[in-house]
Amino acid sequence: MPLTNIQIRPGFNKQVTETGAEGQWVDGDFVRFRYGLPEKIGGWEQILNSTIVGAVREQLIWADLDGRKYVALGTNKVLVIYFEGAFYDITPLDTPITGATFTTVNTSATVTVNKVGHGLTEGDLFTFTSVTPPVGAGYTALDFTTNTFQVVTATVDTFTITMASAAGTTVAASGSAVLNPYIEVGPLNQTAGYGWGTSSWGGQSGLVTTLNGSLADDTQGNNGSATNITVTSTVGFPTSGSVKIGTEFISYTNISGNDLTGITRGSGGTRTAHSNGASVEYFTAWGQASTSTTVLLDPASWSLDHFGSTLVATIKNGQTFQWEAISSLPAALSTRASAITGAPSTSVMSIVSERDRHLIILGTETTIGTEATQDKMFIRFSDQESLNTYLPTSTNTAGTFRLDSGVKIVGAAKAKDYILILTDTSAYIMQFVGPPFTFSIRQVGSNCGLIGQHAVKYVNGKVFWMGQAGGFFVYDGTVKSLPCLVEDFVFTSKGNNLGINYTAGEQVYAGLNHLYEEITWFYAKNGQEQVDRVVTYNYTENTWTTGSLARTSWADATLYDNPYATEFEPTSVPTFPIVQGATNVNGASVYYAHEVGNNEVDALGNKTAIPAFITSGDFDLSAGGDGQFFMSIRRFIPDFKLLTGDAQITINLRSYPQTSSASSPLGPFTISASTDKVDTRARSRFASLKVANTSTDQNWRYGTFRADVQPDGMRG
Repeated sequence: MPLTNIQIRPGFNKQVTETGAEGQWVDGDFVRFRYGLPEKIGGWEQILNSTIVGAVREQLIWADLDGRKYVALGTNKVLVIYFEGAFYDITPLDTPITGATFTTVNTSATVTVNKVGHGLTEGDLFTFTSVTPPVGAGYTALDFTTNTFQVVTATVDTFTITMASAAGTTVAASGSAVLNPYIEVGPLNQTAGYGWGTSSWGGQSGLVTTLNGSLADDTQGNNGSATNITVTSTVGFPTSGSVKIGTEFISYTNISGNDLTGITRGSGGTRTAHSNGASVEYFTAWGQASTSTTVLLDPASWSLDHFGSTLVATIKNGQTFQWEAISSLPAALSTRASAITGAPSTSVMSIVSERDRHLIILGTETTIGTEATQDKMFIRFSDQESLNTYLPTSTNTAGTFRLDSGVKIVGAAKAKDYILILTDTSAYIMQFVGPPFTFSIRQVGSNCGLIGQHAVKYVNGKVFWMGQAGGFFVYDGTVKSLPCLVEDFVFTSKGNNLGINYTAGEQVYAGLNHLYEEITWFYAKNGQEQVDRVVTYNYTENTWTTGSLARTSWADATLYDNPYATEFEPTSVPTFPIVQGATNVNGASVYYAHEVGNNEVDALGNKTAIPAFITSGDFDLSAGGDGQFFMSIRRFIPDFKLLTGDAQITINLRSYPQTSSASSPLGPFTISASTDKVDTRARSRFASLKVANTSTDQNWRYGTFRADVQPDGMRG
């Protein structure tokens, strides 16, 4: 019998059933489409052996006026520069805390730092200066001043650190030091709001005790097998309420002795492990955690841009900083970013209008320097060529504007001659027009809000973004909904499908890969707090794919030959910056160069296979059509445009659309470059094709499926 050419259109279609998707691809992972054909994506390799503390939420690649290349990476804990093969810590420091003393215990490396109302919490990072070491403990000032430290446990007036060596004697409240806390960026995950504000203001009662016994990690939502918490004392605690341990808020329904019973973990968005002796703080009614359907605090994030060679970095709902390298290398690499004088103290984000040289600050203060006046729909822009002047006068180009459609500005993207500003509901165009108005701002779309600050990307004259309530949008002069054949899979949680976790929407990151004409949105599926899925749009071939590549930030190949991306490992201990006494409370980010080779490669050169696969919808080629007749598959001809190493082809069989594929499919057949044909023997109403690889150093681009298919009766 002659061979039948089975045509399969490019892109995934997950909007219909597998039988309804005849002639289409329905599923896959680590694949893309080029020239209409599916292929395995490129590999990635770790750039440095060091891992960065916290989860990277944004990165920026730029060059100074001498052409030297830099990358800035902002996590929920630090701001880091990557320069010529090394990381440098430029995290701004908060207001110094003076008057601290030390308490040591003989033969123990745990040192207690005493300072009334220090304000630090478990996991916070800081440095010491002006240290007089505790007398007789065996420590020098350099043991404290040459390291960055992490708060291990904390109470209101004390906290503990871990030294590199044990103390030689027990000393109570001796010595002195100045504490230099790292600037607070924000929580790792989206967090329930407490009190009136974003911290314990108005909510903390002052009732503090310690954990009596450890509390297991509950990242998967299994309650760590715990139904109660044992604390040192419950004196003064109400019979029900909420407590804070580290950054986690835990509610309880009753008290039995020193046990808080009927607990519910992770109301603040995290469920990490807590050690014996960890600080436990009670929160009063003002500070009861809001539910996820009411007040939510955004996870930590940064907006990064450059004003010429100067890095401009804004903490989401925080300060705006600058860092300049060109004038003082290499000394600048050991210099921390500093707050921009004259700039607002609290803003959603900042963005540079490059053609006219203005710094635009979005969602900022109506009164500069007064945090309470932050209006998340209010815009300020600097005087031209200035980072320090924001008060408008008759002789400068500084100005203000307030948007009126929405509750908050979520994000923005720079296009060729405009900036697209997206609120939670609407889209605005901001264009430079010159004096006396400087900028014009007009609304161009409604019901098209942005899901997260970094979920928008500009390319080839168009702006693409993921919507706040689902769906994708594009602006090309008008705002349009972007048709998507994987939309239900991404946005809808029904049955076995776990769509997006909308409460983690601020973590969605849109990455551009111009090498393959793709925009990829990285997101967390329902039930997960961290990014674990992708949806990719090829804006040239108009195709969609989905997958499991987990990246928290992505930088396109511009100054560097490859895209750079970060992966967050919540349970890993970070190695940069070097933190004395570090635990995994902060997690760690791995830095990768993508589109390199065919494997995942760590910093030591160890290879791991990338298990790419793609699966078609069901096809039926019998004479009666529509599954009326069974078909017999006698052989097929493999057709690979590109094949490095081996690939596997499997033909899954199905008798009816509602039934599962047969337990004994055809294959998998191992296909090499020398495989001409594969003889088979199978009988089924429907069949589908799967192309995959399982081992390292394999790569493929698949062509056309040709098979010897014959009608074989109506009964099975």
